[in-house]
Amino acid sequence: MKKAIIGKKVGMTQIFDEAGRVIPVTVIEAGPCVVVQKKTCEKEGYTSVQLGFQDVEEKKLSKPEKGHLKKAGVTPKKVLKEFRLEGAESMNVGDEIKADVFSEGDKVDVVGISRGKGFAGVIKRWNAQRTPTTHGGGPVHRHAGSMGSNTDPSRIFPGKIGAGHMGAEQVTVLNLDVVKVDPELNMIAVKGAIPGPKGGVVYVRNTVKNNRIKNTVVTVSTNPQKKSARG
Repeated sequence: MKKAIIGKKVGMTQIFDEAGRVIPVTVIEAGPCVVVQKKTCEKEGYTSVQLGFQDVEEKKLSKPEKGHLKKAGVTPKKVLKEFRLEGAESMNVGDEIKADVFSEGDKVDVVGISRGKGFAGVIKRWNAQRTPTTHGGGPVHRHAGSMGSNTDPSRIFPGKIGAGHMGAEQVTVLNLDVVKVDPELNMIAVKGAIPGPKGGVVYVRNTVKNNRIKNTVVTVSTNPQKKSARG
């Protein structure tokens, strides 16, 4: 991981590019994040930094969290997250990371907690099919129906779809374009949608995808059976 920052989802809007095309973007309030802890190869076996984001009242933290932040000399923070950043060896506790670590044109991955939708049935949760509504179907059209066997295996295997808590899961959206960066307002606009409600905490990092530039050079074939080689 080279670059990363903690942020908060502000909402969605649209902006226009130089050609006048509409680009749907999600605005993220990214940082400023403070380095709370630094891990080194000599002590922990690897190099990383722990970032803190969003000030919070001290009474809302536990005693271990208060002691951890007090030792670092940092004001109480709501969110703590560890990242293996590029150049972590040169960072020190108390350093700030702002939105300008990213620039326009960067490819990023955004990690967040999806919007919770409460208890949901199999149709809404898993896109299951309804039972027939005629010939005595009864008031069970949206039920899961029979799913277990009799003697063998006499149970339902783990992972079988069913009703339950929908949403509120960690979701990662890969390979989004950074459309605009405002260091003064600590705002990053990424193309497309990201998980979570407005105000939800998200983690922005450079993408793990390998974006290769396609070779656009036209080459001449050496195969005599092809027209490009004959003429």
